[in-house]
Amino acid sequence: MSWAVEEWKEGLSPRVLQKIHELESQVDKLKKERQQRQFQLESLEAALQKQKQKVENEKNEAATLKRENQSLVELCDSLEKAKQKVSHDLQVKESQVNIQSGQLNSSKKDIERLEQELKR
Repeated sequence: MSWAVEEWKEGLSPRVLQKIHELESQVDKLKKERQQRQFQLESLEAALQKQKQKVENEKNEAATLKRENQSLVELCDSLEKAKQKVSHDLQVKESQVNIQSGQLNSSKKDIERLEQELKR
């Protein structure tokens, strides 16, 4: 079938045939260049999609970490309040122990004094 494609060139001058050959070569070169650029474009589009997906994944991870961080902040606040309550409760108990210790010492002195009085 290539003979039919070449048939239209019959009877043309060598100079015109040379020019046609140059143009066909240029067309082939441009087709190859176009294919290479198309491949580069497709590669760049694939890389862009990959980067977009990576950015989306990073955004999702950042959102997850932000929620986790907020949860930890709330937990820390809750623990700090519990610590303050326990600390306050401990101070109250220590105060009660000191009061009772003082009462015990006072009672011991009273008992000693009463025992001394009984011995007399």
